[in-house]
Amino acid sequence: MNAGVWPESPSFNCTVSETIPSRWKGQCDSSSGFKCNRKLIGARYFNQGASAVNKLQAADSSAMDTDGHGSHTLSTAAGCLVPGANFLGSANGTAKGGSPKAWVATYKVCYGGCYDADILAGFDAAIQDGVDIISLSLGSFSPVAYSSDSIAIGSFHAVKNGITVVASAGNSGPYASSVVNVAPWMLTVAASSVDRQFESDVILGNGQKIKGISFNTDTLPPGNLYPLINAVDAKSSDADPSDAKYCYSSTLEPSKVKGQIVVCISSSDDVEKSLEVSQAGGVGVVLVNSYSDSPTPKAHYLPTSMVSKKDGDSILAYMSQAESPTAYISGDTVVGETVVAPAMASFSSTGPNGLTPEILKPDVTAPGLYILAAYSEATGATSDSDKRHLPFNIISGTSMSCPHVSGIAGLVKSIHPGWSPAAIKSAIMTTGFKKSNKGEKIQTSMGSEANPFNYGAGHVSPNKAQDPGLVYDMTITDHLNFLCYIGYDEKQLAKFYDKSYQCPNKTATSLSDINYPSITIPELPSGAVTVTRTLKNVGTPGVYKAYLDEPSGISVKVEPASLEFKEVNEEKSFKITLQSLGKDVGRDDYVFGELTWSDGLHNVKSPIVVKKAESGVQSA
Repeated sequence: MNAGVWPESPSFNCTVSETIPSRWKGQCDSSSGFKCNRKLIGARYFNQGASAVNKLQAADSSAMDTDGHGSHTLSTAAGCLVPGANFLGSANGTAKGGSPKAWVATYKVCYGGCYDADILAGFDAAIQDGVDIISLSLGSFSPVAYSSDSIAIGSFHAVKNGITVVASAGNSGPYASSVVNVAPWMLTVAASSVDRQFESDVILGNGQKIKGISFNTDTLPPGNLYPLINAVDAKSSDADPSDAKYCYSSTLEPSKVKGQIVVCISSSDDVEKSLEVSQAGGVGVVLVNSYSDSPTPKAHYLPTSMVSKKDGDSILAYMSQAESPTAYISGDTVVGETVVAPAMASFSSTGPNGLTPEILKPDVTAPGLYILAAYSEATGATSDSDKRHLPFNIISGTSMSCPHVSGIAGLVKSIHPGWSPAAIKSAIMTTGFKKSNKGEKIQTSMGSEANPFNYGAGHVSPNKAQDPGLVYDMTITDHLNFLCYIGYDEKQLAKFYDKSYQCPNKTATSLSDINYPSITIPELPSGAVTVTRTLKNVGTPGVYKAYLDEPSGISVKVEPASLEFKEVNEEKSFKITLQSLGKDVGRDDYVFGELTWSDGLHNVKSPIVVKKAESGVQSA
């Protein structure tokens, strides 16, 4: 459910099977010449909400993707294998979605913005059509009360019908409690990096190598040095130097720029700067980041290197000292252990859960930084005005990480078709990992140690999720009870459930007792608190033992400390008791630990998140 799809993309032009499953009740809207096939078997659009607010274009009355976002996310989830996929030469290789042999359908509900009426109509159609997984790379800018949130309401009805719903955590990080799509029945995904980097280095005439980045990694002929000129010195006669230093449109003099590498100051429109240099006859661009933060690669029009402010100052110092400063630009896509990954993306929204802190969000993290996937050729690579219309693009966001997990959920569903959405979610969460390819703990974009508020239960591990050993299962009754525990009355419950429901009595630990794969106590009282969890065996018979990594200053006890499972689907419950060891431990901030159930082959991991209650405050 997103902004439609570009049906001509090679990512949606393969045959899954000549026979579409009989349980599929969907349809393909043929507006604007849209055509489905034996991969893309459904396409619908819903725009009554958007049309009530905005004047729509003709393309908005079809499932056609005109901005690229819908095609990118759907191909990431389940696109075909496409050899030779790349973006301006970067990230060249075979592209494929997480579930490449799945059928796909698009429900267009976004038209610049995504409106509640269209989102709910999309959910209704997807449920009726018979989808297995719904991937939602959309959300609000801040948490919305469940009863007022079309995504929370629609996804509840989907889960009630056995559909796993995966959603983006949001792009408002790294601010605390910025995570959205926080309902416990959804699988909420943060974003992190992959072991790939788009290097585009500057080699100065004195032999000094300056590290830089860019998507257009075309290399100027090695050994050929080109004159290096400051944009201010290349300005046209009528240009203001304060504009020329940014290489703004029409500020450069072609006779001064031709055949040269131009040094510009970075700002919000860097791609246009490389276009200005290209049109003036330049051969390359060095963009100096004007801030202290790390530079980001972009899709430039000619060989370009984006460098840090510090390195930019070094280049400018060289130019001021050299009689005839020269340089060349050398680019490459680097993959492997030389690139430390994963690390959390700076934009990825973080916990704690702003609505219900007893439920840890996000749930997991997945690749969401500089992701190559299909794109719409109805729009330019970087903007509507960009004349480069390409079949693939590299973009970032939790919109990109979400479909990675949707694809994994599809794989798990294909292997275990009888599993509930909660079981699939648990399998993905409890098999996650928390260390980089260097064996170090995952870090934030600022270099500090990340924690469950950044990555939830950890980074997804697709193969392990297919055989988790045990799962924390939940039913629709558990989700209804959750709504009861947060105080919803019959009128509010009616938005989620079309039958009368008698709420159970609430206890002090009702919310923390929800059978969630993580354990969060946002207000640990002065005494001990005990919560309960139930595990279901989905693997071979065996004995699982509990292993604890206790949060700092918190005593944790698990009873019983071992669980024996003799048959598939057998369930066993355990209690976990937490107690503070010191007066001020965990009062000012949260502390983190982990519970692992292991039979020697499977490791079923759950984060433990604890904050001590203020004086006199008891657990809710």
